[in-house]
Amino acid sequence: MMLELCKKVLLRVSTNRKLFVRELKKSIRHLKGDDLQKFKVWCLEQFKHSHGKTIERTFRNYAFT
Repeated sequence: MMLELCKKVLLRVSTNRKLFVRELKKSIRHLKGDDLQKFKVWCLEQFKHSHGKTIERTFRNYAFT
């Protein structure tokens, strides 16, 4: 349920870089385990061209592997 909410929020703020980064960080803090891994894959599939580097850097900063 939380995973779906995080996806919806990112889709809505994807055109605003500052909001996107803020919501991405919040989502990473709220999700755990398998949901976090699924979220990373989904983010890269959805936003690779517009926010790919930001996504990789943000997940790396939160020590996600």
